[in-house]
Amino acid sequence: MPARRKYPPELRERAMRLVAEARKEDPELSLNQAVIRIGQRVGVNPDTLRGWCKQAQIDAGERPGTTTNEAQRIKALEAEVRELKRANEILLAASSFFARELDPRLPW
Repeated sequence: MPARRKYPPELRERAMRLVAEARKEDPELSLNQAVIRIGQRVGVNPDTLRGWCKQAQIDAGERPGTTTNEAQRIKALEAEVRELKRANEILLAASSFFARELDPRLPW
């Protein structure tokens, strides 16, 4: 079950836009200063807002890191790998069972 979103998407977009605008107006303003200032005004935790802004920069290619799409794909591939490993274990156990059943050398 996915975690419930504390902040609505509209607030998230607005807060990130305000941070970008504040940094554009004052180039000397750091990301940390901007998120503290804007976070207090819009009622968003500064650490949360900082994470949103950093992820937006990664998604835009302005900062190195794993994009949102890549993270979703990695998560899906990891789930697929877990399922395939589980299926392989089942098939191995089944083949071992049937090999013992069909082996004429075993004294059953």
